[in-house]
Amino acid sequence: MAYWLFKSEPNTWSWDDQVAKADAGEEWDGVRNYQARNFMREMKIGDRGFFYHSMKEKSVVGIIEVCAESHPDSSTDDPRWECVDIKAIRPFEQPVTLDQIKATPDLADMALVKNSRLSVQPVTDAEWQIVCQMGQTKPD
Repeated sequence: MAYWLFKSEPNTWSWDDQVAKADAGEEWDGVRNYQARNFMREMKIGDRGFFYHSMKEKSVVGIIEVCAESHPDSSTDDPRWECVDIKAIRPFEQPVTLDQIKATPDLADMALVKNSRLSVQPVTDAEWQIVCQMGQTKPD
C-alpha cells in the first residue's frame, strides 16, 4: 500500500463533502498539474491518503482511500487529464496543522513542506505514521 496527500480548499470541497459521498466516493477531478496527475496514475485501489484542508485551515483533517484507479477526468474533454476516486475512511481525532508538521524535524523532507503547492503528493510510510500519531488517529 502506498500513501498520499490530497489537498482541497474547504470552501470548494471539504472533508464533510467527502464524508457525504460515503462508500461511493468521489472523483478527485480538476487537477491540472502533470506531476500530480502522474502521481494519481501510480495509485492503486486501497492506497490511503491524508485529506488536507488548504487555504486558512492548512491542516490534515482525515484519512481517505483510493476506490477507483486512474481514469479520464470527467470535468474535461482533454484526454491528458486523469483522476482517481477517493472515499472517506475516518476523520482525524485532532487536525494536524502545517505549522505542526513544519515544526517536526522528522517531517522536514515531507513533500507538503518541500513542495507545498502540489495538490496531490506522495507520503512516505514513516511520515504517515508520524502524522497519524500527531493527529491521535489510527493509521490503518
